Amino acid sequence: MDRLIYFDNNATTPLDPGVLDAMMPYFTTHYANASSLTHRAGRAAAAAIDIAREQTAALIGAAPNEITFTSGATEAINMAIKGMFEHYQSKGKHIISCRTEHKAVLDTLAYLEKKGAEVTYLPVASDGTIDLDALEAAIRPDTVLVALMWANNETGMLHPIADIAERVHNHDALFFCDATQAAGKIAIDVGETGPDLLCLSAHKLYGPKGIGALYIRRRARRIQTGALLHGGGQENKLRAGTLNVPGIVGLGKAADMAGQQFADESLRLAKLRDMLETALTNLPATAVNGRRALRLPHVSNITFKHLRADQIMVAVPDIALASGSACVSGTRDPSHVLMAMGRSAADAHASLRVSLGRFNTEAEVNTAIGQLTTAVAQLRASSPIWQLHEAGLVE
Repeated sequence: MDRLIYFDNNATTPLDPGVLDAMMPYFTTHYANASSLTHRAGRAAAAAIDIAREQTAALIGAAPNEITFTSGATEAINMAIKGMFEHYQSKGKHIISCRTEHKAVLDTLAYLEKKGAEVTYLPVASDGTIDLDALEAAIRPDTVLVALMWANNETGMLHPIADIAERVHNHDALFFCDATQAAGKIAIDVGETGPDLLCLSAHKLYGPKGIGALYIRRRARRIQTGALLHGGGQENKLRAGTLNVPGIVGLGKAADMAGQQFADESLRLAKLRDMLETALTNLPATAVNGRRALRLPHVSNITFKHLRADQIMVAVPDIALASGSACVSGTRDPSHVLMAMGRSAADAHASLRVSLGRFNTEAEVNTAIGQLTTAVAQLRASSPIWQLHEAGLVE
């Protein structure tokens, strides 16, 4: 069987060999509990945690004491949003978010609505962007939190985080940013851009699964949040439980490597993405979703009208692609992101996400172009709907 061409890096990235090398001693030689400070083995594990905290903080321009390690972005999202709602109810119960957020945010907000939260969901334009004036108009005296992602996981669209933070802070509200897809892919400096809370996940930046981080601003205005897990004093009493030393070391190493590489890597991946988009949009009735918006350099969401994404993926078994977010791609529902952008259910079902990564090559992109072009042509040739489209009887 030919080697799989892996174009699903937004779902998860492969573990970088350098990250694995950094982690391995903490599975074997340095296996002690980082909370066991009464002996040198435990102190060595704690020292490794300190280094990883510094590396993770450096990736986003934070201070080490502003980083809380979690099991991943989903836990960090729950900790941030639920914590803000719980601790700031004296101010109000109003939260603002957006219809194109990740399900980890949307499902958390739906849970809080059952607990008395009032949530305003901002609409988006056809390219996935929000109207900043509409955001500001939605902020009320009782608004506790604004929760908006940095980069969309399905289209790669980037929100103007600094502008959002400024408007939110002008109204004395707090801003949480899900940066899961952005961290390690583009430059992030929380001191300049201003989110009060921000989350990231190691497995989106060539680190291990099961480890992430929540940034909580400690400088200037100190943010108060609560613990989801109780039972120990770990992570400044915010996240009880024995620390995952190998995972944390892996996150730190992955963050360090990403910080050194992303500038050059972004240029390389943007070139590959543009090659792919240029070739595939030469096909009739094929378009890139959100192409006019500012996007991540490695992500492309493409609609092949009058086909189904699952048909295309079956026809190209040697290419790993996605039809939406990994957490919901097994469902039959159309992408909530594309539907919010005004796409029809049929077009949403006809859309594929391509997310390139560190280990993809130009040769792989060219191979994928050839296989996808052939597959789309063959599928359309046997499609009655496509024949009606060519005859001008359907759009």
